[in-house]
Amino acid sequence: MESLATIEGRNPVIEAIKNDREIDKIMIANSAKEGSIKKIIGMAKEKNIVIQYVDKHKLDEVSTSHSHQGVIAQVSEYKYWELDELIESVKAKNEDPFFIILDEITDPHNLGSIIRTADAVGAHGVIIPKRRSVHITPVVAKASAGAVEYVPVCKVTNIVNTIKYDYYEDKFVLYVEYKEFRVDEVLKKEEEYVIEAMRNALEIFLDKAFENRKIEIVN
Repeated sequence: MESLATIEGRNPVIEAIKNDREIDKIMIANSAKEGSIKKIIGMAKEKNIVIQYVDKHKLDEVSTSHSHQGVIAQVSEYKYWELDELIESVKAKNEDPFFIILDEITDPHNLGSIIRTADAVGAHGVIIPKRRSVHITPVVAKASAGAVEYVPVCKVTNIVNTIKYDYYEDKFVLYVEYKEFRVDEVLKKEEEYVIEAMRNALEIFLDKAFENRKIEIVN
């Protein structure tokens, strides 16, 4: 497991409280007392979470996202899901599985944006490799706008074997290889261009994964 020592930013902290995340304490800047900070204070008091008022410079020193918005929560370590556990959770819902598998995502902002999108489109989980990929960090949590509290994230040793496993178990998998470009920049481009690029990457990867057997992608 990876340690997630902090959650930074107003929306991520609010979602962590809503989701009953184990929170040691919440540090709030003395100067931050308006708007959603009042909401955080009220929610924290309702759940008997310790609130510590500190100087903004203290938060700047602790912050790794450099965008704490006047609030940082110290939390328990992030718990990754096991693949079998993830699949069983979907079976229990009697729904068609929808997983997003990512490879070589090293930018935490990209991973956070993808997790946020996964939550928006109703994906059952995000699967990432144990190596050559960024894992859940405070920056990822901040970029996800709190979605990391709702979307299960699973780490696997071998992405190709995971896709094969899902394929033979009749699971539906969306594989998107973002690599190193900013998601927000890509989404500004023409929709057709993005879809075609994703389709080409998917075809190439599946050809390799299934030993060049004919794979047809249905729109």
